[in-house]
Amino acid sequence: MSKVVSALEGASFDGFAQVREIGPLGMITLRAKPDVVGLAEAVAAATGCALPAQRRILRVGDKAAGWMSPDEYLLVVPYAQVAATLALLAEKLAGQHHLAVDVSDARAVFRIDGPQAEQVLMKLAPVDFATLEPGELRRSRTAQVAAAFWAEDGGFTLVCFRSVAAYVMGLLSHSAQKGSTLF
Repeated sequence: MSKVVSALEGASFDGFAQVREIGPLGMITLRAKPDVVGLAEAVAAATGCALPAQRRILRVGDKAAGWMSPDEYLLVVPYAQVAATLALLAEKLAGQHHLAVDVSDARAVFRIDGPQAEQVLMKLAPVDFATLEPGELRRSRTAQVAAAFWAEDGGFTLVCFRSVAAYVMGLLSHSAQKGSTLF
C-alpha cells in the first residue's frame, strides 16, 4: 500500500494569521436528493450528524456533514475510515438513487487561524464575511479557483482541489503577510 501524503505535506505559514495544510482528511461526495428514503439516517450513521440544511455544516467529533448544493453533501471522516463509511452508505442507501464517491485524494484542506483569520479570506473570496454565520458553509472561489470554507474553532477550514493546492497556499500565505491587515 502506498504511503498517504497530503498535497503539500503539511506546509504552513505564520503571518498575522496562521495558515497550514491539514490533510490527509477523508472526504466523501454524496449525491442524492434530500427526499431520498433513508438519506438522513445514512448521513447520521456515517457521521453522527443530521442532514445539513442549505449552506450549513454540522460537526460531531472528528466527523462532519456539509451541504454543497441541492443534491450534494460533503461528508468528512478520518482518512482511514473512508472505505468503511462508503460501505455503510451503500448498505443504508441500497436500492435508492444516490452516488457516494471518495474524493479524499482529490482535495486539499487548509486551516486559517488567529483573531484576524477572516481578513485572509476577505481579500480573496467574494463573500460578505459580516453575514457569515457560525456553521455556515460557503462554496465560492478563492481568487481564481473553486473553494469551500467555513468558520470553526476561532478560524476557517478551506477545501479546494488538490491540483491547485500550491496556488491556494501561495494565495493564503501572501494574504496573511504581516503588515497587510485590512483594518
